[in-house]
Amino acid sequence: MKKSPASKPLVVGLAGFGTVGGGLARLVAENADLNRQRSGRDIVIKRVLVRNPRKARGVPLPEGAELTTDPAALSDDPQIDVLVELMGGIKHARALIDRALDQGKHIVTANKALLAEEGIALFKKAERKKRILRYEAAVAGAIPIVQVLKESLTGNRIVSLMGILNGTSNYILSEMTTNGLNFNVALKQAQECGYAEADLTLDIDGHDAAHKLILLIRLAYGVHYPYTALSVRGIRGLSAMDICLAREFGYRIKLIGQVRKIPDTGSTAVTRLEAGVFPALLHHHHLLAKVGGVYNAVRVEANASGSLFFHGRGAGGMPTAGAVLSDLLAVARGELANNTGFVRQELPGAVVVPHEEWRSCCYVRLTVEDMPGVLRDLAGCMAVEGISVAQMIQKSAEGRGVPLVCMTHETTTRAMHNALKRMADAGLLMEPAVCYRVL
Repeated sequence: MKKSPASKPLVVGLAGFGTVGGGLARLVAENADLNRQRSGRDIVIKRVLVRNPRKARGVPLPEGAELTTDPAALSDDPQIDVLVELMGGIKHARALIDRALDQGKHIVTANKALLAEEGIALFKKAERKKRILRYEAAVAGAIPIVQVLKESLTGNRIVSLMGILNGTSNYILSEMTTNGLNFNVALKQAQECGYAEADLTLDIDGHDAAHKLILLIRLAYGVHYPYTALSVRGIRGLSAMDICLAREFGYRIKLIGQVRKIPDTGSTAVTRLEAGVFPALLHHHHLLAKVGGVYNAVRVEANASGSLFFHGRGAGGMPTAGAVLSDLLAVARGELANNTGFVRQELPGAVVVPHEEWRSCCYVRLTVEDMPGVLRDLAGCMAVEGISVAQMIQKSAEGRGVPLVCMTHETTTRAMHNALKRMADAGLLMEPAVCYRVL
C-alpha cells in the first residue's frame, strides 16, 4: 500500500445525487473524523453532476460543492482524484467513466448493469491507465461480498455460490408466502413502499439479480461469463397456488442466483460453470429460505473454508452509501488496484454448461381432467424420459381441471422439458405446466 499524504484531501466528483448519492454526502460529513482516522486524509466532494439543478433535494449539497449538468466538469477537472458514478444506466455512465479514466481518475461505481454488460472493456482500460475501479456497492448493497471474494477467500477454490440478490423480488415472494397475497397485489405494495425499480423488468424478470451474478462469477472464478449466455427467469406472474403447494411439501419459493462448478467428464483441467437466475424451491430449514423482506443473502461454498453465509440490506440509500464510502477510503489509502481480484484483467471465457444439461429435482404442477387413466399416461410420459416421481398430491378444484403436483427425483432440464411436451402433445394438460427447480 502506498503511503497517502495526510495533508492532501481526496477530491471527489460525484455523478448522481439521488438516494445513494445523498446518503454518501451525508456519510462523508458525519464520518469525517473516522474517515480521516482510517485513511489519513479528508474526503472532499467538489462537484455533483445532476440532470436538474433546480430539483428539490432531501439532503443538502456537501459544503463547498458545486452542482453541474456538464459531465466534463467532473471528468476533466485536474483537481478531482476520483469519479463516483451513481447515476445508473449504461450509455451515459460508460461515456463518463471512459472519459474519467482517460483523464487519469480512479473510479468508484455502484452500476451493476454497466459492469455486467460492458465491464470487461472498462477493467482493461483501468489496467492500462493503472487506475483503481472499485464496485462494492454494485452487488448486494451493504453486504461486503465483493471484497470477500476479491481478498478474504483468495486462499480458497469456490465450489458454488448462491444467493438472494434482488430485494424487490424477495419482498414480493415474502408477502405472498407470509400474508397470502397474490402476485399483482404484492407487486403493487412493493411499488408503494418504494422498493421497485423504475423499470420493473429489472426486478421481477430477474435482470437485476443476473447483473449481480455476472460480477460474482468473475470474482469467484476469474472468468468472463457473458451476460447473454446466462439463463434468466424471473417471478413475473408466479401463482399464489404454487406458493401454498410448496409450503405443503415443506418448501419456500425464492428467486435464486446460482453458480456452481460442474466436473468435466473429459478433462479434470476444465472448469465448467452452471449459472443462472431462477425461482426455486428451498426447504424451509435452508438459511436462504428464511431470508425475508428486502434483505439479500449470499451463501458461498469453498474448498478450504467450507460453507459461509452473508446476510444484510441489499439496497437503500444509507446501506449502499456505506459500501461506496468503503471503496473511497480504499482509494484514499492508496491501495493497489485489484479490480477483478486476478492479476490478468483480460479474463478467459467461461466454459458454460448448457441450460438443458442442468440437473436437479423438480416441482411440477399439472392441471388435468379428473378421469381414469390420466395418472398412468402422465407417469408414462415421464418414464420415457427417465424421470421418476418422489412425491405426488392431488388437490380438489372447483373448475374442470384438477391440480396434480409432483416432486421428482433428480433429472435434467432437457428430460423435464421433453416430458412436459409429450404431455401437452397428448392432450393431457388443460393448462400449461408449471415447473420449478428444487435446490
